[in-house]
Amino acid sequence: MPRPRHCRRVAIVPHVAYYKPRGVPLSALQCVELAVDELEALRLADLEGLYQEEAARRMNVSRQTFGRIIESARKKVADALVHGKALSIEGGPVELTAFEPSQTAPACDRDRPMGGPGRCRRRGRGHIA
Repeated sequence: MPRPRHCRRVAIVPHVAYYKPRGVPLSALQCVELAVDELEALRLADLEGLYQEEAARRMNVSRQTFGRIIESARKKVADALVHGKALSIEGGPVELTAFEPSQTAPACDRDRPMGGPGRCRRRGRGHIA
């Protein structure tokens, strides 16, 4: 049995759960699932232009784990774009944080009460927020 994944810090939860090619019904498309932590890795590396070490620190993972996350995310996005598939953003072991780089974000704590920033969420299909 594999080890459970540790919570990854994310600063945003997307307001849009699907992206798809224009003019094609979602029911007619294959879907590629992108986890929320993969979206956060794309945001930190490609949008903010951070080096892997700094981005990994912000997500509370090792640099090697960040490298695997970003590689997987880029592969999924490329597959969706090149092959005309829908892209679904959902789930994953994440904790929501709103922290400045100079601050220390709260640790992942699975025993916290429901709701609020910093709670580790392991949710499945269709449950992002």
